Amino acid sequence: MSADKTSGRLYGIGVGPGDPELLTIKAVNILKVVPVVAYPAPESGNSSARTIAATYLRDDQREIEIRVPMRSGAVPMAPYDRGAAAIAAELDAGHDVAVLCEGDPLFFGSFMYLHDRLAGRYPVKVVPGVTSLTACAASAGLPLVGRNDDLLIVPATLDDASLEQRLSAASAIAIVKVGRHFGRVRSILDRLGLTSRSVLVAYASRAEETVQKVADVGADTAPYFSMILIPGRQSEDASANRSGRFRP
Repeated sequence: MSADKTSGRLYGIGVGPGDPELLTIKAVNILKVVPVVAYPAPESGNSSARTIAATYLRDDQREIEIRVPMRSGAVPMAPYDRGAAAIAAELDAGHDVAVLCEGDPLFFGSFMYLHDRLAGRYPVKVVPGVTSLTACAASAGLPLVGRNDDLLIVPATLDDASLEQRLSAASAIAIVKVGRHFGRVRSILDRLGLTSRSVLVAYASRAEETVQKVADVGADTAPYFSMILIPGRQSEDASANRSGRFRP
């Protein structure tokens, strides 16, 4: 089914990792004019994506909260079904809708679940955001890849055997969704001899941001918004004679 040109337009807006100043000019300009804003939120409490973008929102905008259980396991589809239906009603009425998404909408972004349900039926425009990957590297002052390095982005939610196999074959590495998996991930890094090169970044670009060498972290868990970075060898060589926040 082709997009209906008489309907409203759906925008997937990347709001970045946390600092409101990291929204793009395009994102801000869209948020200034759209009549409807939608965003994911936990079952209780505030939406992180809305909090990031709050300074750019207007009092007269209608808002659609998509309450999603934040727990491990399969992604719950019912909340996104309901959210897509509410958004579709606005689009059918000719109203543009901007969906806020932490980081980038299509990089581990919740917007992809709405995109799957609505793209093709309505015109869609995705506005990229600063990703957690690049924000964490910037916070650590840590070049990740250089020249012929490859970059592996892997979730900590994988089983131990899968994680160890993938990490052992990679050059530069970003481990996402660390959180409660930090202790067992660190054990794998120890076995592979990667701990000394690894950095844990939590809440990148936010007021509560922390950056630590993994070897110096005493806890077995990490904050929800955290990532482990391991630079590639060629990146290390290129920065060996330059001062930096972290130099493995």
